[in-house]
Amino acid sequence: MRTLLDAIGNTPLVALSRVTAGCHVPVLVKCEHMNPGGSVKDRLALAIVRDAEARGVLAPGATLVEATAGNTGVGLALVAAIKGYSLVCVMPEKMSHDKRSALRALGAEVIITDNAPPGDPKNFQMVARRIAEERGAFLTDQFRNAANPRVHFESTGPEIYAQCEGKVGAFVAGVGTGGTITGVGRYLKGRDPSVQIILADPAGSRLAGLVNEGALGAGSSYLVEGIGSSEVPQVLDPSVIDRAEVVTDRESFEMTHRLVREEGLLVGGSAGTAVVAALRLARDAGMKGPVVALVPDGWDRYRSKIFDPAWMNAVP
Repeated sequence: MRTLLDAIGNTPLVALSRVTAGCHVPVLVKCEHMNPGGSVKDRLALAIVRDAEARGVLAPGATLVEATAGNTGVGLALVAAIKGYSLVCVMPEKMSHDKRSALRALGAEVIITDNAPPGDPKNFQMVARRIAEERGAFLTDQFRNAANPRVHFESTGPEIYAQCEGKVGAFVAGVGTGGTITGVGRYLKGRDPSVQIILADPAGSRLAGLVNEGALGAGSSYLVEGIGSSEVPQVLDPSVIDRAEVVTDRESFEMTHRLVREEGLLVGGSAGTAVVAALRLARDAGMKGPVVALVPDGWDRYRSKIFDPAWMNAVP
C-alpha cells in the first residue's frame, strides 16, 4: 500500500521565463519545494531513517534527534508520523518562527539554541548530540550521515539528467549539509565531466573562499537561512565543485520576490540565492546547455520575514 512517503522525489523541472533577460541558455529550476514536506530535505529524512532501519539501529517507537534549520525537521516529522517514531528538533535562534510553529504542529519537540559557532557547547549541533546521548535517542545527524549525499546520487541527480535528456551545462545549489551538491555533482560529472557544478553561497559564509581560493574565507553574519557555513560540513565533497558565486542577502530576497510574483514559484530565500547565481552563468556567452538551479523549499516558512515588508526594509 502506498503512503505519503512514496510521493517524495520525482519533482518537476521547469523553465524560468520572465527573470531571464540577457540569458544565452535556458535556466531551469528543480522544484524541491513540491515534495510533501515542502523541501529537498524530505529525501534525506526518509533515506536516513530507512538506512538506520536496515542497519537495525532503530527500535519501534524510538526517538529521533536532529539539529536542523527547519526543513530536515519537517521531513523527519512526516517520516516519524507515518512510521511511529518521536522527534526532537534542535534549532538555532536565527531560524524563523514559521518553522518553529510548523514543527510543533507536526508533533516535534522543538529546542531553540543560541546562534553559537561550531564547537561551542551552545551550538545547535552540539546540543542535539548531547540530547541524543542523554536520552538514549537516535541522532539522525544529517551533517555527517553518508545516506545524505547517497540519496541525491541515487535520485536527485538521475532525475535532473533524465529531465534534461542528458544535456546539462551547469548545476547550481547552495550548501547546508552539502549532501545535495555532493550527490548530484558526483552523478552529473560521472555522466558528463564537462558539467559545471556551482556553489551559490551567501555573502558572509566561508565556503566560497574554500572553493575559489583553497581556504575558508572571512565569515560574517547573514540572513539567508539553511545554506552557508563557517566550517566544511563532513558530507560535503568540495572537489566536486568547480567554483562559487557569492550572493548577498538583498540579491537573494529580491530574487525570491521576483520568483513568486513573476514566475509563480512559491519559494524561500535560498531559492533566490541559487537563481541569482544561475542567471549569472546563463548570461555568459560561453555557457553551453541549460543551467539547472535547485530550489530547496517553499515560501510558507518565511512569511514572517522575507514576505514582511517591514522586515525586508531592514535588510542591508
